[in-house]
Amino acid sequence: MTGTTATWSNWAGNQHSTALLTVRPRSVSDVVEAVRQAAAAGRTVRATGSGHSFTATAVADGHRIDLAALETDVTVDVARRLVTVPAGMTLHTLNDLLAGHGLAMPNLGDIDAQTIAGALSTGTHGTGAKLGCLSTFVAGLTLVTGTGEVLRCSAEENRDVFDAARVGLGAVGVLVEVTLRCVDAFVLRAHERPAPLAEVLDDLPGLYEAHDHAEFYWFPYTDRVQVKTNDRVPADDQPLPGWRGWLDDEFLSNTVFAGACRLGRAVPALAPRISAVSARALTERTYTGRSDRVFCTPRRVRFVEMEYGLPREALPTALAELRRIVDRLPFKVLFPVEVRFTAADDIWLSHSYGRDSAYIAVHQYVGMPYEPYFRAFEQVATELGGRPHWGKLHWRDAESLATAYPRFADFQSVRTRLDPSRIFQNPYLSQVLGI
Repeated sequence: MTGTTATWSNWAGNQHSTALLTVRPRSVSDVVEAVRQAAAAGRTVRATGSGHSFTATAVADGHRIDLAALETDVTVDVARRLVTVPAGMTLHTLNDLLAGHGLAMPNLGDIDAQTIAGALSTGTHGTGAKLGCLSTFVAGLTLVTGTGEVLRCSAEENRDVFDAARVGLGAVGVLVEVTLRCVDAFVLRAHERPAPLAEVLDDLPGLYEAHDHAEFYWFPYTDRVQVKTNDRVPADDQPLPGWRGWLDDEFLSNTVFAGACRLGRAVPALAPRISAVSARALTERTYTGRSDRVFCTPRRVRFVEMEYGLPREALPTALAELRRIVDRLPFKVLFPVEVRFTAADDIWLSHSYGRDSAYIAVHQYVGMPYEPYFRAFEQVATELGGRPHWGKLHWRDAESLATAYPRFADFQSVRTRLDPSRIFQNPYLSQVLGI
């Protein structure tokens, strides 16, 4: 295990910190030592992943634990479709590992750069009306508590900790190992098409119930959306040609879009026209591919984001209010709005705890004003019973969130038991969980 002082920033560049000590453990015993070392020094300690949260959840001004070099036994049980891996492994590495054994994750979000621990701890999700967030695929986990204890958790062992730690914000312990339920490897057929927003809203259940995975993007200042559906098919018989993948996903969605955003930032009055052109530039396409390669796409244009999980029935009202907000802003919005769906689950701090959800994610290009936009939508979402994504920007506090999560007090009880000295505390946890 090595230790240094290092400055850290997240992917978006909106969060920074300089830890007094950064350690890179190679074993679980190293993690235990790192936690106890911080406690002995009277300092806090936070584990950091790949920095893909927009909040200050990974900010560490005391000690920082970088789990990238952590090694635990990797086991793949193909017959039972279970895989056990170090929590610091990235989703990209996990996906390749599973593919090599004829397995896959049942669902994924749209990027794979996150560490497994980071993705689980913040409630990362994809889209699929019958599927929960990634944490619902956890069969077991091992964490190091604030007292330096190594604790194994599952539905059968330390169940309350299991219910808290699957979406735990790093507040109940440092995740060091995770066992995931997988499925047999599968192929997805992706269909992407432009459509009028009103047409999609007129039959939302017809969209998300008819497909394994469904989402859409609304382009501000227009009445247009881009709809994407992914469905399982038996064969990869319509792969996307390499030139088309490069044209759509690299050139248009990254290179050209980045240029358009820079232009819109320099000349804000052009934003509505840019949005209209973007809505028309993404044409219809259909292709097949390995599941994770269809779910995940490159994201090279930097932005900041806020996302709210809402009761599904509140989605039309929320979008109508969002359109009014965008039209009234004193500045322009350069990024489309993303809408996704997940199923209810029983994880205490999951955004979909106890209810089927629709998610609305609002973005803004780096360097552009965003706080009035995000705060205005947060007020709407809160009034509709929304819960903020733990890894995305928001301004909710512990008092507000306690009424949004029925098991909030139970989470706090587990947190106090496992981290009585609040060694894992940082400003973000103080905001959302209190002292």
